[in-house]
Amino acid sequence: MNIGLIIALVAILLVLVLGYNIMLQYKVKVESAKKQESVRYLAMIDATEELIGHANHLPYSKDLLVCLNTRILDSVQSMYELDPKNKQLEQRLVHVKQQITQLKNDKSGGESTTFKTPSSDKQAIVMLKLVKRLRDTIRSEHNKGRFDTQAYVAENARLETIQVRINIENVLKRANDAIVRGQPGTALQLVKKGLDALSTKNDNYSNQAREKLQQMYDDLEQKRQSKSAEELHQMEDERKNDMDEIFGEKKKW
Repeated sequence: MNIGLIIALVAILLVLVLGYNIMLQYKVKVESAKKQESVRYLAMIDATEELIGHANHLPYSKDLLVCLNTRILDSVQSMYELDPKNKQLEQRLVHVKQQITQLKNDKSGGESTTFKTPSSDKQAIVMLKLVKRLRDTIRSEHNKGRFDTQAYVAENARLETIQVRINIENVLKRANDAIVRGQPGTALQLVKKGLDALSTKNDNYSNQAREKLQQMYDDLEQKRQSKSAEELHQMEDERKNDMDEIFGEKKKW
């Protein structure tokens, strides 16, 4: 056989092997990138479902629930585009779309649950963290164009009011507990803190809460001043008695 032909065939074989390896590496790289993307979308779905799961603990509006479900829909759609043969993703797409349609057609317009006052500082912190996550989420969805601006502004304001309410209701509870324990000074400090937090707020809840806190503050301050006056009067009486005892009239013998 011609030596040149053999060398040419070997060269072609090497090129084919090299090309195959390059294609294989590229395919592995693409599959790895797809897997990483799917993991990212799955994490987003899980986090959003967790937020939806708290709808029984905090008042969620219809717009908020639609926004969260749309976030899930976008992630599922992206996963399905990466793996179009996945029947489970296809079924999930149908289910989420039906869920969104059902939410949009709901004419009740009510919130998912009523507001519940936090029973402790720990619970208040958990609720505040949840509200922060919700506000961050709707801001992200709005920036991506998946949440209408008017709806976003209204929902963000609603969540901000809930945030204020959690803080104020917790302050009121702690102040009342302090009064029961006979700690009016602590109660006065808490009420003052609540008034400071409401100083820049002008919504209905904040205005009503400000009046309630101000009345509470005035009552506590009046009691404090009355007690101070009473203690001062008592000290003066004791001083007068001491002076009378020292400089009082001497007995006649």
